[in-house]
Amino acid sequence: MCGILGVVATSPVNQLLYDGLMVLQHRGQDAAGIATAEGNTFHMHKGPGLVRDVFRTRNMRALPGNVGIGHVRYPTAGSAYNFAEAQPFYVNSPFGIVLGHNGNLTNTQQLQEEMFRLDRRHINTNSDSEVLLNVLAHELQSCAHGFELDVDSIFQAVAGVHRRCRGAYAVVAIIAGYGLLAFRDPHGIRPMVYGSNETPEGTEYLVSSESVALDTLGFTVERDVEPGEAIFIGLDHQLHTRQCAQQPVYSPCIFEYVYLARPDSVIDGVSVYETRLRMGEHLADKVAKNIPISEIDVVVPIPDSSRPSAMQLAQKLGIPYREGFVKNRYIGRTFIMPGQSTRKKSVRQKLNTVGEEFRGKRVLLVDDSIVRGTTSREIVEMARAAGALKVYFASAAPPVRFPNVYGIDMPTRGELIATGRSDEEIAAEIGADALVYQDLDALKASVRELSDRMSSFDASCFDGCYITGDISPEYLDEIEAARNGGSKTTSEDGGASQQMHLNLMSE
Repeated sequence: MCGILGVVATSPVNQLLYDGLMVLQHRGQDAAGIATAEGNTFHMHKGPGLVRDVFRTRNMRALPGNVGIGHVRYPTAGSAYNFAEAQPFYVNSPFGIVLGHNGNLTNTQQLQEEMFRLDRRHINTNSDSEVLLNVLAHELQSCAHGFELDVDSIFQAVAGVHRRCRGAYAVVAIIAGYGLLAFRDPHGIRPMVYGSNETPEGTEYLVSSESVALDTLGFTVERDVEPGEAIFIGLDHQLHTRQCAQQPVYSPCIFEYVYLARPDSVIDGVSVYETRLRMGEHLADKVAKNIPISEIDVVVPIPDSSRPSAMQLAQKLGIPYREGFVKNRYIGRTFIMPGQSTRKKSVRQKLNTVGEEFRGKRVLLVDDSIVRGTTSREIVEMARAAGALKVYFASAAPPVRFPNVYGIDMPTRGELIATGRSDEEIAAEIGADALVYQDLDALKASVRELSDRMSSFDASCFDGCYITGDISPEYLDEIEAARNGGSKTTSEDGGASQQMHLNLMSE
């Protein structure tokens, strides 16, 4: 999970990109980067940390140009805190290209070998995004007319990327001297939406991971980018679209609705907030079957993602809803913090209890999901320490039992509390008096009820069904071995950021 932006405007885009990345900060806290294009020259600044910490006034002044892309990084493949893997990535042959990627390729190793043996291209990091960039560059070279590109050859190159790359990818890229390219994988696993803004100087376009960026920046949402579709916006501000995949299948990641996306976003035509309300309604039915309603005095959400579900659950069951936890806004999202020790330490820093809402009460805590169980265990302990007589726990998502390979950091079975445990055993692990999970069919219904387009989803972390069809037990074993072997390391470069000014003359 990362956040990406692409803008073609009639005025400098540096501030637009900065503001948009601030809105998408929830999608990645590890690193941030912006690249802009001014004629055939790219300007880029990127570094580790939050958007507000990476960019200073001097950095923003050094990012001129009316075309640009932005990225906030959440590490899934490669090394956490390895500055070399901050995005955007850049390549200069045969065309200058900067690229930002949200997702995770599942055939990275195969592509790396092809890059070396067949394409004669050098990969400098462990990032699958750099591999994807070089695949795109090679396909552009294969489809170009000599050293010239046109719209048809650009779309043919994207079709070549679809044929070679497997997994999840939503991509924004700038081709020096040509314009902005955006495309989505043939399953539409990771989200992408685009919009427009009319100005006296002409139409501006913005591509984003979530619609909330368009809303806050004053753009009108046009539509979601279809699975397998590519969008190209030339420097003349002409927009071109084409389906570049042979057999696209709409299978968006259902975990976007559960946790990843902001509630005020609309993904693939479905309101994230509305789906979370529906999740609460379905969860209320499940709770009523498993816990006597008379045994629950109060419903308390674990902020922030679970609030809509908790409110709707409480309303349907006729139980008082109360805010029992106060959140420190300056602590990052616990689920996407790398490292179990860092994650555990941050829970107490992030949340504090309102004692009056727990003391002498039987409390139903509602969370969006339970992944590793670290946060849940700490929160149950906090509720008991605040005086709760009983602590029940409800999850708006089903048990997470399988690794996710499409861009969410839950790669090993040993880290997932639900793997190999019954609901009763999980309840004992987190210290709850009872635990209720959402049913997967009910979760899917929460989205389907709002859109008749949704026939399938990527729900692999719940059901173990990997929609790209290329995930074997051996593949999962390799990921787990790499994870346990410490592939995610901390760099020791002191966190220095990088400024680049590259003159990229298309030949």
